[in-house]
Amino acid sequence: MKTATELLQAYLDQIRDPAAAAALFAEDGVIELPWVKVRAQGPAAIEKLIAGILVKMPDFRFKNIKLWIQTPDKVFGEYEVEAAVVDTGKIYAQTYAGVLLAEGGKIKLLREALDTAVAARAFGKDCMNHP
Repeated sequence: MKTATELLQAYLDQIRDPAAAAALFAEDGVIELPWVKVRAQGPAAIEKLIAGILVKMPDFRFKNIKLWIQTPDKVFGEYEVEAAVVDTGKIYAQTYAGVLLAEGGKIKLLREALDTAVAARAFGKDCMNHP
């Protein structure tokens, strides 16, 4: 049975394969990013969410993974993304902080925090003379 750390690492490694990443979640598993009001429950909804992210940022992938707290059923870490946003041409450079709760070898909850100002700048279609 996979530990929380193994599940988080697998999720981060498989983010470019929505079906594989979503399969790591329990049937009632949840991914949520409350600061941007995103929540998906169950593998099908999670797969759709990840696929949607990849449409907006085809080069989306996690790097510089740091795990700060690890127990068999809980893990907390930070990980980064740097990818171009298709709609704006801007670079989305973000650091996520995520806590994962595991149950029965599956992800029960993955809750991630991010800098909403960074996201707004990368996805905003503002004038080019404003950085």
